[in-house]
Amino acid sequence: MTMDIRLARIDSRLLHGQVATVWTKSVSPNRILVVSDKVAQDSLRKLLIVQAAPPGVKANVITVDKMIEIYHSPLFDEVRPLILTDTPQNMARLVAGGLDFSATGIDIGSLAFSAGMVMVTNAIAVGENEAAALYDLQAAGLKVFAQKVPTDKKVDIMALLVKNGFTALGE
Repeated sequence: MTMDIRLARIDSRLLHGQVATVWTKSVSPNRILVVSDKVAQDSLRKLLIVQAAPPGVKANVITVDKMIEIYHSPLFDEVRPLILTDTPQNMARLVAGGLDFSATGIDIGSLAFSAGMVMVTNAIAVGENEAAALYDLQAAGLKVFAQKVPTDKKVDIMALLVKNGFTALGE
């Protein structure tokens, strides 16, 4: 037996109002796991994330390697997590480390814009590195979609990548 993952979400904002209220109510996790090497080293961001957790659901901020370790440990079989990463690259590292997101697919909430990126939706910016990681997730057999809140229609992110000129390596 392994963890019963309730949601795997990429969102550069990590744990914010929509996740803490709407998503938590929708998927009923007993733990929110924010997985980011960068954030795990930032004590202020960690404190703010832990404080943003909704009542009755504990939040932890851990590194990618720690998430892979606990996923494979029987000590954490009873955990029903909502897993949040801040980048597609971190999510791809989790998949490469053996996490199984086949039941949930990968939801993208928002990705912040920075130089060299293209807005593929009004909330999702993608550059070459993000696109490559998203293609890796698809190659692992996962559905990758954009969905801000549970009541929104799932939008195929791969079609948006192609539409915006991002192709898988070697194509």
